[in-house]
Amino acid sequence: MGLFGNAHTVDVGAAQRDFARLLGHGEQVHAAFQLVRDTILFTDRRLILVDKQGITGKKVEYHSIPYRSITHFAVETAGTFDLDAELKIWISSNPVPIEKTFTKGVDIYEVQAILTQFVAR
Repeated sequence: MGLFGNAHTVDVGAAQRDFARLLGHGEQVHAAFQLVRDTILFTDRRLILVDKQGITGKKVEYHSIPYRSITHFAVETAGTFDLDAELKIWISSNPVPIEKTFTKGVDIYEVQAILTQFVAR
């Protein structure tokens, strides 16, 4: 399903190893999702969006969003005909949300629970 632009679950241990250089001392990855070439990481400190750019994907943007910057978020579950779940995150000072799409196989309630755990602190 990654070819259609939808995120799927990635092994947390693999994400911890693959993105170790991005993580602060003691920072732990709690969940990770792959979206074609891009990755979404939920750590105990922040949300990290890894955006591979260009044809080769050698140029990479790492967007770090501290949980305290998230003003609100919404999840939309998959339906009968719309098989994808969606996540929308609003960042302070930006009226346009960041939107990510997940395959039906991803538990969007788990994603929501992770955000709730860290944003509601």
